[in-house]
Amino acid sequence: MPSWMMGALVGVFLIATALSGYLVFASVRDFVADWRVTNVNPTPVGATGGGGNDGPSGNSGSTGGIIPAKWSGADRVTLLVMGIDRRKIDVDRAYRTDTMMLISVDPVAKTAVMLSIPRDLWVEIPGYGVNKINTANFTGDSFDYPGGGPALAVKTIKYNLGIHVDYYVRLDFTAFETFIDTVGGVDMDVPEAIDDPEYPDGANGYEPFYLPAGRQHLNGHDALRYARTRHTEQGDIDRAKRQQQVIMAVRDKVLSLNMLPTLIAKAPLMYQTLNENVTTNLTLDQIIALALLGQDIPRENIQSVVIDYQYLTEGTTSDNQQVLIPLRDKIRELRDRLFTTAAALPQPASGDAKALIAAEGAKVVVLNGAGVQGLAQSTAEWLQGQGVNVVAYDTADRPDYANSVIVAYTGKPYTTVWLQRTFGVANIVSGDDPNSLVDVKIILGVDWRVPTATP
Repeated sequence: MPSWMMGALVGVFLIATALSGYLVFASVRDFVADWRVTNVNPTPVGATGGGGNDGPSGNSGSTGGIIPAKWSGADRVTLLVMGIDRRKIDVDRAYRTDTMMLISVDPVAKTAVMLSIPRDLWVEIPGYGVNKINTANFTGDSFDYPGGGPALAVKTIKYNLGIHVDYYVRLDFTAFETFIDTVGGVDMDVPEAIDDPEYPDGANGYEPFYLPAGRQHLNGHDALRYARTRHTEQGDIDRAKRQQQVIMAVRDKVLSLNMLPTLIAKAPLMYQTLNENVTTNLTLDQIIALALLGQDIPRENIQSVVIDYQYLTEGTTSDNQQVLIPLRDKIRELRDRLFTTAAALPQPASGDAKALIAAEGAKVVVLNGAGVQGLAQSTAEWLQGQGVNVVAYDTADRPDYANSVIVAYTGKPYTTVWLQRTFGVANIVSGDDPNSLVDVKIILGVDWRVPTATP
């Protein structure tokens, strides 16, 4: 079996469960020679793409026996994954999204993030007024928005969260269940028992769902119910965390290379199902290229984050809808931390660190994000003793930063690299603002302790 086929499966987490099935199709081109991806908008949203090779005819529905290249772009690539609430009895063509998740990869830093967006987030749907974010796809399809529901959902994300989205994937529950069953189910660590007597059966009735705590093996149907139930303390927030847990469990399962023969044998069924139940503006070659990139990203470099009650508050609309109101300043900080590509700083020349820092004269502000009284002041005083020009210190927007964060605004490499090493920060966040009043901002996390000796 060619190694690129294995690699495509290894990178499955990048494009969630539905796209995992596509990777298998690429391995058995006899089954997919006539495959047509449902494609609402053939041009990637806001991007030209960075990987894969179209065949001579431009039809990327089959690899044509050519080994696809890895993703060739250096820029961050972000994918919006949507699960639509399409049920057995539905005949309409427009549906709300039951799930919205951003999967973003930095090809250079070899890092990735999954950000789940609660469906009741109260936002502006551009051109259509204020509503829950899960109505964006429905509105786009209902009113023939150019590019349909996915395009309006992408625009809504950009308008409200300021996050650029390159591609989208929209799938329904059938695609989800089929793929989970195809890989033989998933093993989940269930932290608390789930008892949902009102889980919907998809036909205007109920299908009670009970799952005890502990290690559980779930088939596709039960994995879907585990991912969708809202009968826990924090409802949508807990559900988003479970959805990310399921995706990572699928990734771990597919990483087991001895699954390949089984997946190939079941490829015809997966093709038949997913061809009808998935919409995407990614070509097959781009999917494989992203997956090949994914195999280079270790699990410890994947962040799983949910927009939870740190970033929103509950509210009630004038027509009595229960919604989640975004705390925009906090969401903006989260966005910058997760989606800003690490600053590309030149390595400083050799020489006396204090002399180089003093000559650079970078203005530094220190913010206490660890909740430890007096930490910003003591850190500022210590840094000043090392020759760093600390111009201010204060309290950060919240007291629970797990790790310290460094934001570089104006490109002061000697100071910034020294701070990066001193604070043990993996990647510098690029503020990219030459007019900033400060050059570097440090947000102290709970991982930071003021040294007792000079580094």
